[in-house]
Amino acid sequence: MLKKRLAILAMVAMIAPLVLAACGPTPTPQIIKETSVVVQTVIVEKAGTPIVQEATKIVEVEKVVTATPEPPKPVKFVAPRPDTYTFVTFGDIDTLDPNLAYDTASAAVIMNVMEGLIFFNREKMTEYIPVLATEVPSVQNGGISADGLTYTFKIRQGVKFHNGNDLTPSDFEYTFERGLLQSSPDGPQWLLIEPIMGYASGDITEEIAEGAYAGDPEGLKANAKPEELKAVCEKVKAAIEADDQNWTLTFHLAQPWGPFLATLAQSWGSALDKEWAIENGAWDGSCDTWQDYYSLTSENSPLSTIINGTGPYKLESWTPDEGWVMVANENYWRKPGDEMWPGGPSGVPRIKRVVEKLVDEWGTRFAILQAGDAETVAVPAANRPQVDEYVGEVCDYLTNECTPTENPDLPLRKWPGLPSVSRTNIFMNFDLSQETGINPYIGSGKLDGNGIPPDFFSDLHVRKAFNYCFDYDAFIRDAQNGEGIRNNGPIIVGMLGYNPDGPMYEYNLDKCAEELSLAWDGKLPEVGFRVQMAYNTGNVARQTACAILQSSLRSVNAKYQIECLGLPWPTMLRAFRASQLPLVASGWIEDIHDPHNWVQPFTVGTYAGRQNLPADLKAQFQELVTAGVMASDPKEREKIYFDLQKLFYDTAIQITLSQEAGVRYEQRWVQDWYYNPILFAGYYYAYGLATE
Repeated sequence: MLKKRLAILAMVAMIAPLVLAACGPTPTPQIIKETSVVVQTVIVEKAGTPIVQEATKIVEVEKVVTATPEPPKPVKFVAPRPDTYTFVTFGDIDTLDPNLAYDTASAAVIMNVMEGLIFFNREKMTEYIPVLATEVPSVQNGGISADGLTYTFKIRQGVKFHNGNDLTPSDFEYTFERGLLQSSPDGPQWLLIEPIMGYASGDITEEIAEGAYAGDPEGLKANAKPEELKAVCEKVKAAIEADDQNWTLTFHLAQPWGPFLATLAQSWGSALDKEWAIENGAWDGSCDTWQDYYSLTSENSPLSTIINGTGPYKLESWTPDEGWVMVANENYWRKPGDEMWPGGPSGVPRIKRVVEKLVDEWGTRFAILQAGDAETVAVPAANRPQVDEYVGEVCDYLTNECTPTENPDLPLRKWPGLPSVSRTNIFMNFDLSQETGINPYIGSGKLDGNGIPPDFFSDLHVRKAFNYCFDYDAFIRDAQNGEGIRNNGPIIVGMLGYNPDGPMYEYNLDKCAEELSLAWDGKLPEVGFRVQMAYNTGNVARQTACAILQSSLRSVNAKYQIECLGLPWPTMLRAFRASQLPLVASGWIEDIHDPHNWVQPFTVGTYAGRQNLPADLKAQFQELVTAGVMASDPKEREKIYFDLQKLFYDTAIQITLSQEAGVRYEQRWVQDWYYNPILFAGYYYAYGLATE
């Protein structure tokens, strides 16, 4: 009996800790092994008498213990390459000549490598900060005359170009004079020619033979009189004056121009090193030679493949069709503490290397983003839901406040609802007859079912039919993720002059068929047509636009054939500028936030020229464009623009698509990105990367 009782007591002693451990709170139990000294009680018999003896024994026992687990540590988003920012996109550089560049890919380099007099104040589209000027001129500080015709800038001293040359006011004078005289119809100089010279045509040859040689450099050189050429050059030089002794640059405008500062803030306002430019084959500054450099193109500009600026980055390399690399300018003139804007960057760039890779195919770009091998990539609107699955926080671009998603440890940050100041349209060429040889985009060149005649789109019924045959809702759904806003004319929604009650074409296959049956003397339903529509490869939205138009026309009549043709961006741009494309999807992003910057290029300027609009139609638009920009009363301007957009609808010169709400996705280690709708690209000097 005694033996049994002692044995029970020993068992109780061994299990008591387990019982106690099971009482009270129940954190996660853990079983551990530990070495213990155990006292064993044994019973022996000696001479028939039970004797209790104790003995010690070292044993290994399992013990259940409780431990409160440490709280999970927050996920840190640290840049794997702390000195390098990689952006994967599509669309190559066209030219590095700042007087000529007029596309977003080219501006992406120029605005980071070169600098102008002023720049936009962070995200504000109509506020400016001084850069190579020491202050922004105003009437109050004496920089702008009371009549609005004279602008004087004080130029910053002690600034050097990347090659070591000193910046002077004369460099700026040369830059703007070269740009005006170069006057490429496919470049941005019309924005400066209008206010400085007062030429509504936007071409520097307007006063020579009534503008007969606009965009015709050979005709100008062969036929213009020497005194005419010299007079134009002297007028340009009188309009822009540098004073190197007093460090000032002065513009004398032909007319008051409200958006003049806005125009100077963009990439074409960047300073060229005069000495370097001339050494590399640019205009020598003489009034005897400017006609030899008139209407340069990206193919023949001597500055198209080289660049020398004063900015925070230098161009290290550019490999066409592959991408480019910029490296920090370690001798940048801005010193630590000399903030670009309050709380903004100062000193040398934090990001030492910017790599832009060109990858047309979305799946590859997406894989790069998933792997964390790029800070951001170009995401087509249709693919946004695919990327949303990796978003850990969503941020408001107005407040910079971020809210975690249901999965806050996911690696991407999303900036939704970015207001767009750009739009894609479909452009129709009125007259390809000036082309010599065979145009590969119009098939046979005849109305025989295997092509189109060169003036196919000069028929109003054809243009109206194409407008009716486009499924606008499908484009918004499939190409813009349901986030597009239809426009009914050249002016964008929310801007002065946009008429919300103005007419717009609706998707109507019956009307499309009817209009085509009336075109070309009723021959089309029987004969049909075949034409190629171009878009830049990698641009899924524009490819989708072509597919929609192709499908709709085929459903009306199988003989109505559109072939979708993807071209590399520089190839498409050059063909478009040369007016070789009969049908093309392309886009516009505003240069200045003013309706004039929309109506002018779409009706008389950039696109009107590429579409070969007839002179009488351009004249009708020009009257309204000029009246609109000259009117000072907003209500008067609005009425003029309402009339212009009605004419635009009646003549159906383009297929107007929809504004797209922008979205940005970035890795969460990216710091200090900001959104300014009017910037053509990211301004990397402002950014940083988290390193801890």
